[in-house]
Amino acid sequence: MANLTSMSGFLLMGFSDDHKLQILHALLFLVMYLLALTGNLLIITITTLDRRLHSPMYYFLKHLSLLDLCFVSVKVPQSIANSLTNNGYISLGQCILQVFFFIALASSEVAILTVMSYDRYVAICQPLQYETIMDPCACRQTVIAVWVAGGLSGLTHTAINFSVPLCGDRVIHQFFCDIPQMLKLACSYEFINEIAVAALTTSTAFVCLISIMLSYIRIFSAVLRIPSAQGRTKVFSTCLPHLFVVTFFLSAAGFEFLRPPSDSQSAMDFMFSIFYTVIPPTLSPIIYSLRNKAMKAGLRKVLSKEEFSQRKMYLKAIFQL
Repeated sequence: MANLTSMSGFLLMGFSDDHKLQILHALLFLVMYLLALTGNLLIITITTLDRRLHSPMYYFLKHLSLLDLCFVSVKVPQSIANSLTNNGYISLGQCILQVFFFIALASSEVAILTVMSYDRYVAICQPLQYETIMDPCACRQTVIAVWVAGGLSGLTHTAINFSVPLCGDRVIHQFFCDIPQMLKLACSYEFINEIAVAALTTSTAFVCLISIMLSYIRIFSAVLRIPSAQGRTKVFSTCLPHLFVVTFFLSAAGFEFLRPPSDSQSAMDFMFSIFYTVIPPTLSPIIYSLRNKAMKAGLRKVLSKEEFSQRKMYLKAIFQL
């Protein structure tokens, strides 16, 4: 803390100055990080190896898990290392990369959630045209567009955020490079910069949210017309987990980005940051697979001895060629 103005990087304040609490924070984050890695890697593996899950819904779910895997890896390992070493310093280059990947992956995740809601709408409301609309080529092009749009969003936010010179103590009251906090470090704090970032983020999220809401309004209106209670239950079991993830992620992220940045962070502010940065990637695999019989069957198949033996023989044959 001695010479903050001369630093080329930033000082992340984290959750506490007490090293014992920092160790506790590191252990909790490590557990959540390992859970997120394990759960999302399992979904990627199952949806790749099980031929029965080679459908558009699980194809999009695989990319959502890949996004979650990358998203949680942008911030959590750095925060764990900072807490264990009792050193919150992060270089300018690391901060730029963290902001870029954070925004790019978050934007891509909102986009893929929107695509997943449209996929469920077509599957339920237009079942006869589903294979035509959601053909493999269209799915691949959609996923490419999601990743490209996320990258462009990340570049735009990063350019806006680092286009103004920074002055004063480069202290960020967060456990990662948070854009609203960084805007407070500008030499001449211009409200227009904050408006530009907030408008760009809000407009993108608002369009996706409206699309998701329209999809689910049509889905629920169609579901209520299904005479069979078993049919309604089956549809709800595939739609409600997705709706929960969308609501949880967008509400927590919206609260964090739309509220005015403060000079100091409270425990509640840190909790909301965790709610949209760490918890969604950790809970998504559990939510999507908890009541999904196909995912459970795929997991049993991948972990079965017969499947393992077949994969082992296949790899052995490849290496012998």
